[in-house]
Amino acid sequence: MRLTPWTALPLTLRLPAGWGIMSTMTEVSSLTGRLLVATPKLADPNFERAVLLLLDHDGEGALGVVLNRPTPVGVGDVLEPWAGLAVAPQVVFQGGPVALDSALGLAVVPGEPDTARDGDLLGWRRVHGAIGLVDLEAPPELLAPELSSLRIFAGYAGWGPGQLERELVDGAWYVVESEPGDVSAPDPQRLWRAVLRRQRNELAMVATYPDDPSLN
Repeated sequence: MRLTPWTALPLTLRLPAGWGIMSTMTEVSSLTGRLLVATPKLADPNFERAVLLLLDHDGEGALGVVLNRPTPVGVGDVLEPWAGLAVAPQVVFQGGPVALDSALGLAVVPGEPDTARDGDLLGWRRVHGAIGLVDLEAPPELLAPELSSLRIFAGYAGWGPGQLERELVDGAWYVVESEPGDVSAPDPQRLWRAVLRRQRNELAMVATYPDDPSLN
């Protein structure tokens, strides 16, 4: 899956200062639908303590959105028709440093995956489990009865062929399973620690890593 005209909607959005900012896959299987959780060693300010949902990952590269970067811009300020379906906090999230003038919508449709039902649900495309992309040019009332949550993202993160795989080898990211609630976490700024804390291995200890390692 690559971004199609209806998955990325041009967006007139002026973010405050500070918000703007794959060779063929080897034996790495697709990580679509998984979370990338930034390790403490990842120093890139775009992804420090980031929790990123991968929307697509194949031999051509990968793309996803950061789930825990809320901006001060309200959804109603830029996409007023969708504001009523957006979950709290009802603001636009910065999905990544690429194409900040485009908007992506992610929403959860409860229930078990059903291919036949997906075909009848116009304006929503399943990415993984209950999580899918929303056609922001569709009438919101078309999806309102089906959606349990909606979040709007400005921009996304992208990797070329082999780039993400190299970052994984370098230890920049932890790869963990996503949950539908990650998309609509009510306190996204705590999501990094929350995702790590729920892991049943040594990653749970990383959640205690101090914001400023020099104070440790």
